[in-house]
Amino acid sequence: MRIAPETRKSQLLNGLEHTRSSFLAELSSLPPEKRPEVFLGTWNAYDLVAHLIGWDFTNIQAAKDILADQLPQFYAHHDRDWRTYNAELVLKYGKQNWDELLADVANSCQELIAFFGTIPAEAFDRDRGLRFRGYKVTIARLLEADVKDVTTHAAQVAAFREKLY
Repeated sequence: MRIAPETRKSQLLNGLEHTRSSFLAELSSLPPEKRPEVFLGTWNAYDLVAHLIGWDFTNIQAAKDILADQLPQFYAHHDRDWRTYNAELVLKYGKQNWDELLADVANSCQELIAFFGTIPAEAFDRDRGLRFRGYKVTIARLLEADVKDVTTHAAQVAAFREKLY
């Protein structure tokens, strides 16, 4: 059974909001003195938040690209696990002030959700013929990938926190 476009859009945006809330709750549970500690490759909690801010703005631009029937620009930066691009995002959006960083991620997520809210529901799953390595590129898939990534990072933060106690 096919889901109505408005329902699908609502599910995607609600999933994004829920996932972000869970992630921010996990981050908030970290003791302040542990936030600068590297626990994810070369990243600490500050870097992880900067990474998400960067992808919020990346996904806004990517949706604009898709709506213009163009492959999103970020695909030009693809390498293993997006390491180079992620490093650029962390450098660009990183801060050492925790409260400012949390305000920035709340604002970037709100901007992302607001922008995606303006996109017609029918556009979310529309196949515009855009492919990357055989993978169909749609607006819905941008959000699905974001939710998957944030869910993974929330679990990584939880695992780090559990090791502390």
